[in-house]
Parts: sequence; C-alpha cells; structure tokens
Amino acid sequence: MDEIRIVPYDPRWPAMYLAEADLLGSILPSELVVSMEHIGSTAVPGLSAKPVIDILIAVPSLKHAREIAVPALEKHDYAFWSENPRSDRLFFVKGLPPKTPHRTHHLHMAEQGSDIKTLLLFRDYLRTHSQEVWRYAALKSDLIAQHQSDREAYTAAKSSYIDQVVAKALRESSKAARMP
Repeated sequence: MDEIRIVPYDPRWPAMYLAEADLLGSILPSELVVSMEHIGSTAVPGLSAKPVIDILIAVPSLKHAREIAVPALEKHDYAFWSENPRSDRLFFVKGLPPKTPHRTHHLHMAEQGSDIKTLLLFRDYLRTHSQEVWRYAALKSDLIAQHQSDREAYTAAKSSYIDQVVAKALRESSKAARMP
C-alpha cells in the first residue's frame, strides 16, 4: 500500500530541491533541460505537504526526453512510470520501496508551452496569498481522511480547487497587465 502522509511545512524543502536540481543538472544533458522548477506543496512556504519534493523540468521534446532521460535517471534510483495516463508529460519517482521506505522526489517532464504555466501560476499564487495557503491546507486535510490509500483519487479531488485558484491568478495577472 502506498499511503499518503501529510506533514507540517519543513523549511529544509527548498534546500532539498536545490540539492536534487544540482544532481539532475549533472545527470541530464544541458540541451534537454530548458528550465527546472520546484513545484507542488513543498514549494510553498508554510504549507503542509506530502514530504515529497516535486520537480518540473521543461524539455524541448518529450520523445527526445524519453530516449535520453529514462535510462539516465533510472541509474540514479528514479523509477519511470511508463503507464502514466497523461501523455503530455513523463513522470518519475525516486524513493520507492524496497530501496527506501518512502517516496522522496517526483520528477515531471513536460514540453515547453504545455501546462507548465498553470503549475507555476498555482504555486506562485499560493506563495503570495497566505489565506489561500490555509484554505488549501484545510482541503488537503479533509481529502487525506477520505483518500489516504488512493493517490489518484486524492489528486483528482484537488483539481477543482486548483482550477479555481489558477483562474484567480489569471484574473490578477490580466488586471496587472492592464494597469498603466
């Protein structure tokens, strides 16, 4: 069973991201990595989260990334999820049993111009709106009680809320763009 654990925010998470980003930068060829970002709840100060560092890498081509990244990352304990139902990204997990007791990192690879902007809008909105952080934490707490053993259901149950926050972020950014 792959139970979901939510823990209080850990101020070490940004440093853990940076350390893993350095490792990934040494593993992957520079022409493959357009950009790399810390995403997910561990990227939002003060937000309780699954203690798993989510990393997003924008790549020029998923086909090329699959050819190059999969074998390179598997040598460094990243498991590739080849049955990922999302065809718009590659997904890797580091820290799967029996090698380690818990997941430590999720790595998402997506092509530039995909839903990367949405992921970053959500993260950045939470970073600048503390009241939204508390709402999201409360929602996650409620959902963990319902879906503790079902990661897919837990993630799906958050999607409506995430869409609402992204819509707010888009409205704010369009207002800011119209200001003189």
